[in-house]
Amino acid sequence: MRTLSSSLLTIAALLTLGGCVTAPPKANFTQFRTENPKSILVVPAINKSVDVNAPDYFLATISEPLAERGYYVFPVNMVRSVMADDGLNDANLVHSGDPRRLGELFGADAIMYISIERWDARYAVLSTTVTVELNYTLKSSHTGATLWHNHETRVYQPQAASGGGLAGLIADAVEAAVTKAAPNYIPLAQQANAHAVDTKGTGLPAGPHDALYLKDTQDF
Repeated sequence: MRTLSSSLLTIAALLTLGGCVTAPPKANFTQFRTENPKSILVVPAINKSVDVNAPDYFLATISEPLAERGYYVFPVNMVRSVMADDGLNDANLVHSGDPRRLGELFGADAIMYISIERWDARYAVLSTTVTVELNYTLKSSHTGATLWHNHETRVYQPQAASGGGLAGLIADAVEAAVTKAAPNYIPLAQQANAHAVDTKGTGLPAGPHDALYLKDTQDF
């Protein structure tokens, strides 16, 4: 009886521990709070995908969520033009360079570096899977230290046609072909950005133009 009781207690303890491991750990925001950035400069993204237009499309999606989080975001097209004039039109060179130089050039508090890992549509006759995968890194323009990092993946696969038989298969094939021919990456990028920036514990703390500025320390 004693052995059975011990076993039951052990199982109960394991179940309790298993139930506790649900939420991802909070990121460390000590350096972020110390630096307290108020403005963000988004530099051209590194493109590791096969779509040469991915960086241009992506840049159109990132400013809004950062601004809505309470930060001043330098206009991305202006930034790209100024950097090109200054010989900084290679994203790989910019990402490997010193963020303090960019801080001096633009007067920004922090630099946002983004790597596009995937931006593709994979066709499989009856379905096409559209994937956007992004890495985000925010660095201080004063010290060069990494203040924040995040990673997001978003996948879209059209629902199969409700009807069955040959007509349903044809409809699925047509839908897959249309998605492959003209995949819409923008909604996926917008979803990824919003989740990366806004999620409690892993997103960005509220900036100075947000009502929660310096009041969300329990969440970050």
